[in-house]
Order: sequence, then structure tokens, then C-alpha cells
Amino acid sequence: MMMQIRKAVFPAAGLGTRFLPATKAQPKEMLSLVDKPLIQYVVEEAVQAGITNITIITGRGKNAIEDHFDVSYELEQVLSARGKEDVLAEIRRISNMVNVTYVRQKEALGLGHAVLMSRDAVGAEPFAVMLGDDIIDGPAPCLGRMVGLFEKLQASIIATCEVPKSQISSYGVIKGTPVEGFGGRVYRVQDVVEKPSPDKAPSNLAIIGRYILTPEIFGVLESTGRGAGGEIQLTDGIRQLLEQQPVYAYMIEGTRYDAGDKLGFLKATVEFALKRTGLGDEFRSYLKQLKL
Repeated sequence: MMMQIRKAVFPAAGLGTRFLPATKAQPKEMLSLVDKPLIQYVVEEAVQAGITNITIITGRGKNAIEDHFDVSYELEQVLSARGKEDVLAEIRRISNMVNVTYVRQKEALGLGHAVLMSRDAVGAEPFAVMLGDDIIDGPAPCLGRMVGLFEKLQASIIATCEVPKSQISSYGVIKGTPVEGFGGRVYRVQDVVEKPSPDKAPSNLAIIGRYILTPEIFGVLESTGRGAGGEIQLTDGIRQLLEQQPVYAYMIEGTRYDAGDKLGFLKATVEFALKRTGLGDEFRSYLKQLKL
């Protein structure tokens, strides 16, 4: 029986310390990239990939995320009274585009633990994991490509991209062999290593925030001990999953922005603003006037 991807998990319980003090009272996922919060870009990518149900793993101080995807009757009434029908339609689209459930992660014990918290919501079916830190701008939605690949491989898939050797120690890294018939973009994973030193990294293919995982990952994570940083690492769970079943890696197409990093966030802001209709031309003219 062919398995399909209908659900996605969004871990969003982190403290966002790299953006303090901006994230002292505002979730990092709600930081605005031009005119939309980061998490909305990722949720829209999931919807475009055919996801019908998402589970957001939240924690203390994350109520703004729930409010953003909820119905706001007072705001809708004000917009309607003022004749702002275009904005009203967009606000209603946000609250209606997907079914959302929330699971509270009381302790921030790592990405692996956050995924494990979604077990009851996901059930015994394959699912996607998407991180709001990673904004991917490509010729087609990244998760959509991964879902299409899953339909052929029926196995867990990790998204990867090439990173400079000098940055490799900030990522989980794969060791893999290319799979024929996929244009050099798909690898059979042999091992995954969390934050290796540049001289010990098995490749320059870093794991980024898009995953498709089979439900067996839950049993694996349940028995995974704490790893780097005293947290339950998803990378460690995937390494154990490799002992039970095949895992593949997909090298993404397009540009990936690390929006959890200040410089990456600024780069994404500039490039997305330049592409925005009604804003890009004027913004480009402004940038050309700057004495850099």
C-alpha cells in the first residue's frame, strides 16, 4: 500500500536567543520577512505540497503563533467596515488554509524531543518536519519536491544543501552515495554526523530544515539518549533509523536562507523585498543610491 504525506510538524518551542531582545516577548517564528511572519512562509510551502494537517510544537510565550492562524472576528469586522476587501480576503485565507493543532513542549530538550512530542497527533503514518528558520526560495516548493520523491522511494528523506567547509561544523552532515536516475540530487544515506569538525566531515552536504520521516522514528527517538548540548538530537535518531530501513537525502534546488541567523535574515529580507510586486522596483532604486 502506497503511503502518502498528509501531515507536517513544525517545532516552534525554541527561545530564539540569537534575536534577543527582539524575541524577548515575540516568538522568533513571528519575525516579519517583508510583510509575513517567517512561519507563514513555511506553512504555505506545506499547503502547496498537499499537506492538510499541521501540528505546531509550542512553548511558553508562543501564543502569537496560535493567534496568527486563528480567526480574528474583531479585525475582520474593522476591515469590512473600512472597505478593505483585499486585506480582509488575505486575513481569512490565513486562518482557513490548513487544519492546525498545537502541542505544548514544556521543556526545550532538542529537535528530536520536539518531534517525539507530536507522536499522538501524527499517528502511524509518514509525516513532514519543517523548521521555520529555513526559508527556501526555488523554482518549485522544496517540500513538494520531497513529497514527490517520497511517492517513488517510500522511505525517509532528509533535505540537504552544500555549505562551505568553514561552516560545516554548525550542521548535521550526511555521508551518502548518489542514487541513479535522479540527476545527482538524491543520495542513499549511510551515516549522519552532528556538527563535525571540518577535517572529519564526511561531505559538504548539510542537513537543513525539511524532513520526511516514517513513523518508526518515534520508537527510535523514545530510546535515543541525550546527545550534543544535553538534548535529544533528531540526527542521532535518524542514525538509529538507518539500522532499520533506508534513508535518503535530497539536495535542494534554489536558495536556502538561514533566517534564524541575523545575517541570513537580513539577506532574505532584501532579496524577498526586491521580488515583491509593488515594492521591488522602488526598493531597488533606493539600494542603488546607497554609498556602500
